[in-house]
Amino acid sequence: MCTWIVEKADVVGSGKGAQGWFTIDRANVAFDHPVHAPLDHALLIDFVNESMGPSARVAVELSAESAQGLVRAIIAALESGVATHTLTGIGELRELATATLAATA
Repeated sequence: MCTWIVEKADVVGSGKGAQGWFTIDRANVAFDHPVHAPLDHALLIDFVNESMGPSARVAVELSAESAQGLVRAIIAALESGVATHTLTGIGELRELATATLAATA
């Protein structure tokens, strides 16, 4: 059975697809059956540029454990960025992610 769990986030960045680099403006995040990964369920992330159509897409399929490890690595990298480059505005992310990861541990 498909879970149909889908979240969307506006993003600012770039992705590299078959045609080279392109601007991305959305991340579609789902937990469902993967297309390629040998898993029953996976975290599916599509980084896309909606105005450029389906060719402007970078897809990732991760196991739940790998996705949690990625979240931890993202938090660690952002914390290092704050310390090194005086970044602001990510405190809420750390608190949310820490609470979420603690609940799933």
